[in-house]
Amino acid sequence: MILIYTHKITPRVRYIFKHIFTRVLLISVDFTSKIEEFVAHNGPKLSYTKASLGNEFFIKSNDLLFEQGVSDLDINIQKWEDVPCFFANNLKEVIPFDIFAASFYLISRYEEYLPHVKDIHGRFTAEESMAFKNNFLEKPVVDIWAYKFLRILKEKFPDYSYKTREYNYISTIDIDNAFAYKHKSLVRTIGGFFNDLLKFKLLETWNRFAVVWKLKSDPFDTFDKILRLKKEYNVKTVFFFLIGDYSTFDTNVSASKTKYKLLIKEMVDYARVGLHPSYFTMKNVALLKKEKERLENITNMPVTSSRQHYLRFSLPETYQHLIDLEVEEDYSMGYASNVGFRASTCTPFYFYDLDFEIQTPLKIFPFALMDTTLNDYMKLTPKQSLGRIRDLKNEVKAVNGTFITLFHNESLSNYLRWKGWKRLYESMLKIATS
Repeated sequence: MILIYTHKITPRVRYIFKHIFTRVLLISVDFTSKIEEFVAHNGPKLSYTKASLGNEFFIKSNDLLFEQGVSDLDINIQKWEDVPCFFANNLKEVIPFDIFAASFYLISRYEEYLPHVKDIHGRFTAEESMAFKNNFLEKPVVDIWAYKFLRILKEKFPDYSYKTREYNYISTIDIDNAFAYKHKSLVRTIGGFFNDLLKFKLLETWNRFAVVWKLKSDPFDTFDKILRLKKEYNVKTVFFFLIGDYSTFDTNVSASKTKYKLLIKEMVDYARVGLHPSYFTMKNVALLKKEKERLENITNMPVTSSRQHYLRFSLPETYQHLIDLEVEEDYSMGYASNVGFRASTCTPFYFYDLDFEIQTPLKIFPFALMDTTLNDYMKLTPKQSLGRIRDLKNEVKAVNGTFITLFHNESLSNYLRWKGWKRLYESMLKIATS
């Protein structure tokens, strides 16, 4: 156990110290604001305050962890050896910045509460983020800082026994369209036929006809393959099913279709299943509740995991709604347009609500990359994508973090815009599990 002295023990102090020490470094931590208690402690200890008490291990604190609410902060990026950092303490110390305030700023997504320009879907964009502007979006700097900090701890307190966490990989699959042509309503099928014909999409017209008349299998029905690869590579896999009502942005098979319900029930037998709340649930708690109950009625079990469709979430409202509905895990923390680490960490963390200044029970699982980001936004080839996947995995592996990827069942189809991408998922699994 490491004892932390600070002049004021705030919810922010408790939250970020416990995250860095307990979740990242596997070190238990305790706090005191009594100088005599700190001085009397014989084990490892450090002070986190404005000025050192003596010659103890000391980190000069920024004001951020002792404030409430959100204000526009003046941030200057500097370097700690070769890693970007900020909230410099201007001391010739081994740690030249407030590692805890900087980590809190990034993990709490402080900047997303500040005024910013949203994209056409109402999302906070990668381009607005400090990580993107300062070229560290593809580095989990919070974890990198923590491991550099651990190296210093080991020098300061060599007799303390340190444990090391293990690298972990989670494959997540979003089901936006379970089937390309099967099990759609008669109106959608006929409308699709005429739409394809009018646009001279002859290949799609033929494929739709062949699938509907059972002459060939549906191209998006890749579930058996995903389950086979899950078993072959022993991969923890989570499926997120979109079961919202049909809209411009939600075009999945209707959740009232028996075949779709059977598919969801089958996936429950082999993997974890979560909710993929539809496009308009971002600020609509009633709609979110309706979809959660709909999925629970299909699976006959509580829904505890969720990922927003289009990654549309607004802080803190969307997360507050998930907490109210007793969802325990969210997997939306990432960007549609760029790969990398939106919260600058590859460690699952509890959402800290800056509105109420509390750590909430909602655990956030940040993902590092998405298939549509690589293909649609970054316009990479499958081979180039594999290189980026390898780089991101290596960043996570270097700090024994949790590498989370987001793919869709349709990207394994080798169909339309996914032509040539069929084998990327398996190649990624080989890299991620090696």
